Amino acid sequence: MDRGNKAPNLYGNKKSRIYMDLKGLIRENALPYLPAKSLFRCAGVCRGWRFQISTAFFAHNQSNSFRGISGFFFQSLAGMPAFMSLDPRAYGVPDPSLTFLPEPVDVRTSCNGLLCCQGRTPYRPYYICNPANKQWKELPKPDGDHGPDPVVVLVFEPSIMNFTANYKLVCPFPSELGEYKFEVYSSDRGSWRTSGEIRFDDNEKLLPKTGVHVNGIVYWLSTRGVTSFGLNSELCRLSVGAECNK
Repeated sequence: MDRGNKAPNLYGNKKSRIYMDLKGLIRENALPYLPAKSLFRCAGVCRGWRFQISTAFFAHNQSNSFRGISGFFFQSLAGMPAFMSLDPRAYGVPDPSLTFLPEPVDVRTSCNGLLCCQGRTPYRPYYICNPANKQWKELPKPDGDHGPDPVVVLVFEPSIMNFTANYKLVCPFPSELGEYKFEVYSSDRGSWRTSGEIRFDDNEKLLPKTGVHVNGIVYWLSTRGVTSFGLNSELCRLSVGAECNK
């Protein structure tokens, strides 16, 4: 036996391997299922975790893995955006008043973690933002006049099979002749386009803040029932029911 060489510390090496395996298991199988507020804390654990959490690939996987409702954005009585967390210990956003945007805004619609806001300056631009990481984009000016309280709907459906998750903004607006036209913004094109579909009904009015998106169809409550618009077919339908009042 060579007394000049120490015996290897098998116990220490085993503990080190277990620790590294545990870190890998948590990194690969637990982090994608955590809400944003918890991820901010985990980013301080080590450099490797911070790097992984900051990558676009991780953000894509996390948006598909974590589907829980963390809270609701709303317009406060003071007129500022606010966030109500369902669990303040786990969920939250760094700037619930959205002061990272270049001007005061009104929240118009949301979908799967993205917000569509509208500025209060005379230009009244639309902003798409992610309140979890403060990223935002100002959209180009629409061709049509969407009015002071637009019935705009944001459509954002991230998929594990689609790394580049695009979004759409759909807004019906009354033209000078009284009919409704539909204007659609697509993030992949980066521009607005007016659909060829036109809805003629002088007695119908779409109600603000009622728009929802389900399986490729956008629905609004109206004064005559429910109006729908297909994103692929771009066909409009009216389901007449009991008269709705604002």
